[in-house]
Amino acid sequence: MGRMTADELWELPDNGLWLELVRGELREATPAGEEHRDISLNIGCLLQTHVRDNGLGRALAAGTGFILERRPDTVRAPDAAFISSMRSDAIGQAKRFWPEAPDFAAEVVSPDDSFHEVEEKALQWLEAGAKAVLVVDPVRRTAAVYRGRDDVRVYEGSQLIDLDDAVSGWRFTLPELFVQPERFAELI
Repeated sequence: MGRMTADELWELPDNGLWLELVRGELREATPAGEEHRDISLNIGCLLQTHVRDNGLGRALAAGTGFILERRPDTVRAPDAAFISSMRSDAIGQAKRFWPEAPDFAAEVVSPDDSFHEVEEKALQWLEAGAKAVLVVDPVRRTAAVYRGRDDVRVYEGSQLIDLDDAVSGWRFTLPELFVQPERFAELI
């Protein structure tokens, strides 16, 4: 099979795997484990609460596809994303994949991800127009915020993560990403 398009990716049957398209090449990933899911959910809840409470636009859940490149096509799906009201209103409701990068994307590192793969993905989000990308490493209990190839800040301990440039006013501490689901309601 030659290079695949975003439209062909959309038409594939659901086989239970996470599918992305990178420059026309289909990539499969194993479904996320419990820790990955919990961290993704925490990011999504923090993001959704902030976006909704401040009327900023749309917070999107894991698995939402975004077209980052055309000819050959690249379709990526972050663990959470944000699109500002201005951009959302200009495009409206996407019938299939969102036609461009979000303002913000979050990625949680999976056990089978290499550093190169994660960095490649973060840089693709930025090159396509995202303002910031949050990459969370569950093993090291750290996070990195990418704003450019040479603009990466690593957070550890109880540091405050400030993503105001991508999601207006959004700030949270690193430990909030690692809270157990049954305790998360205490934070919001």
